[in-house]
Amino acid sequence: MRALPAVLVGREAEGDPDEQEEDTMSRTITVGLDGSPESRSAAEWAAREALMRGLTLRLVHVWEPVPAPMAQGPLLGAETHQHWTERIPREAAEGLRLRHPGVEVVTEQRSGSPGETLTAAGDEGELVVLGSRGLSGVGGFLVGSVGLAVVAHAERPVVLVRAGEQAADEHELDPAGVPSAAAPYRPVVLGADVAAPDDAVIAFAFDAAARRGTAVRAVHAWTMPPYYVYGLAADPAFGQDVAKQEQSALTELLRPWRQKYPSVEVVEVTGAASASALLIDASRDASLVVVGRRRRRGRIGAHVGPVTHAVLHHATAPVAVVPHD
Repeated sequence: MRALPAVLVGREAEGDPDEQEEDTMSRTITVGLDGSPESRSAAEWAAREALMRGLTLRLVHVWEPVPAPMAQGPLLGAETHQHWTERIPREAAEGLRLRHPGVEVVTEQRSGSPGETLTAAGDEGELVVLGSRGLSGVGGFLVGSVGLAVVAHAERPVVLVRAGEQAADEHELDPAGVPSAAAPYRPVVLGADVAAPDDAVIAFAFDAAARRGTAVRAVHAWTMPPYYVYGLAADPAFGQDVAKQEQSALTELLRPWRQKYPSVEVVEVTGAASASALLIDASRDASLVVVGRRRRRGRIGAHVGPVTHAVLHHATAPVAVVPHD
């Protein structure tokens, strides 16, 4: 018999009902579902992640109120609109329960602006998962205005999943060279900011790698200081010295995390290059890319930083954006 929805279980459990419900809501992964292929890929990824973390999967379907004149039209009457808003999450939940029998799946419908509504819904749980659409014939992906708004304003980590993402894509090839979800996971790529590191971003990457039984590939890019440019022509050792300093700084940054996660292999990648270019290149052999996003107190605009913005649009693996101060 299928378990009762998490919220109902929380209300019937012993203890303060409000505290039980709040705790239950926080133990969820929230997926924005609109019936599109990209949102369905996001839901499949989120179901696998929910099983890995022992969390409830919450499918949130947001619909914007239809203006009165349109609602009276023959093709979009009130009954038709209600039918589709109920059918999309119900059918998606039924399919997810069949394909992921160990995951509890609940659905929820909300009305309002999709960006603001999904941000608010996601902040009630541990993780938000959204889909992004591939651009045919172009080396990139389309992260729509809703996705960027949620990434820019959410207080919880947000994962963007590409349309068509398959479980096997996150794993190494099997011994026969065939994609297989039974093979080991590919590494988790971490965008390491040595100049302004944040524990929340690093912790997310190491936790994800530990759960997957894979390595963390820490990527750190650096540029030559302007005053070294003139010295390079006369003494190339300048560049070598800077490279050693940057490598040492990355090693020191990761030292306590190696101790905290002794089972996680750590691979350090540094280079005098664009940070976004290094991360995008590393994403080709990654199960997940983890980058940070500095919190902005203003609610206007969708500022996520140039590196994170580029990674969101061009990385070939799911991307987790972790907010930090």
